[in-house]
This record gives sequence, structure tokens and C-alpha cells, in this order.
Amino acid sequence: MWQPDWSAITKLRAAEGEAPLTRQARATIDAFNAAKAKGENIQTEGANCRPTGMPGVMRYPYPIEFIYSPGKVNIVIETHSQLRQIFTDGRALPADPDFLFNGNSVGHWEDDVLVVDTIGFSPLISLMSGLHPTQQTRMQERIYLENPEKLVIDTTITDPELFTQPFTTTVSYRLEPDWDLREYICQENNRDAADEDGRPSMNLGFDELD
Repeated sequence: MWQPDWSAITKLRAAEGEAPLTRQARATIDAFNAAKAKGENIQTEGANCRPTGMPGVMRYPYPIEFIYSPGKVNIVIETHSQLRQIFTDGRALPADPDFLFNGNSVGHWEDDVLVVDTIGFSPLISLMSGLHPTQQTRMQERIYLENPEKLVIDTTITDPELFTQPFTTTVSYRLEPDWDLREYICQENNRDAADEDGRPSMNLGFDELD
């Protein structure tokens, strides 16, 4: 089991504030923040039980586990009880990918580094707060052990519509050998209420029961 290092997450948030955004992407985030200042759009996908998608799903404060099989590496993620499949059987990325929350991933090994290329992201996810992927969004992860108890993932996002140059961030994880994955059922007794525009609400549905 590997648990994200929160000090790395803090540095990640700071790095996102300095992302090399295009003028169009900056305008999109500015509009999102302006709406948020007025009380709109301040609930995240995860708060409403929608899968967070990449790269956020790898950065939640919940553990992940790697399971290896011939031709494939599976990453089991406690957040929303998700599974990422990384095919290492030599196949190419799909020419016409389905748009998935975690995208379509293929990988290969460069010595002890697992290199993962991912495309085909659902437009419902956010690459960072207020910014959604396009059909040109591509991610490459380099996953490796810095030492036996520290896992590192360097993630580079490229998209000419959103970034003026490749944008790379790094997150590290610490080994938790005695942990087990737990069920994560967001829909079970979910009390993080939101209205139809995604804004926080005190209506938990009890009024409809009277």
C-alpha cells in the first residue's frame, strides 16, 4: 500500500498556480474563480460522488495498490473504489478512444521506471480547479521507486489548447506495508448536499420524506 505524501500535495497546489496556461485556459479558470466568488461552482466532482478522474484520483488522501499480471499493471485506488488498467503488452494507444474518467493507458518499462501514456479523458473531469481536458489532452507518468519506502510519480500534461508548454508535477507516496484497502462507497448515505448548479445546500432530502 502506498499513501500520498501531503507535503508533496501542498507543493503540487502551488505548482498548479504557476502552470504555463494559454490565454484561453487562463480565461476559463478566471471565469470559474469569479463564479466561485459569487457562490457558484464551488463543489468539486468528488463532493457530488462523481469520479475525480486523472490526475486527481492519484492524489487523494487515500492509499493505492499496484497489482502486476502478464501484459498489464493494475492500480487499485481506494478513492471511489476505482481500478486503473495500464496495458504493457505492446499495444498502441487507441486511435479513437472512449472518453473515460481515468483515460486510456498503455505503458512500458524503461529499466525500473514504468512509463505510462494516457489519452481520452472525459470532459466531466478537471485537470485542475476550473480546467477541463480537451480531445488533445495527453498525460505521461513516470512511476518509480526513489527508495524502498518512497514511490514517486512525475506527471506531464500536454495540450496545445490549454498549456503553452508541457506541464510537469511530482507527487510522492510512502509505503504502508500493514495497511489494507477499504471500501469507498460515496453514494452510501451521502450527506454532502448540492443544488442543481453544484452549490452547497442544506437540503439532504428529508423534506421529501414527509
